[in-house]
Amino acid sequence: MGIISWIILGLLAGAIAKFLLPGRDPGGFIGTTLIGIAGAFIGGWISARWLDHPITKEFYDGTTWAAAIGGSLVLLIAYRLLFGNSRD
Repeated sequence: MGIISWIILGLLAGAIAKFLLPGRDPGGFIGTTLIGIAGAFIGGWISARWLDHPITKEFYDGTTWAAAIGGSLVLLIAYRLLFGNSRD
């Protein structure tokens, strides 16, 4: 997959992560979108590096989607823990 595919995957993974983890985010929609993109890249890298699942060239690979959504969830949770109380 190319860089544009990973960005699109990150946008969708961020939306899915936001759906799975509802609530207020300190960064709003743009922050959640950027977290989704970063989560897709990090999830794909972890999947390829340590989980022995190389990044495929197919956009519809279930494992790649799971890694992207998982990476987005982890980053969203970490972001909420670090910066969640700044907008009370």
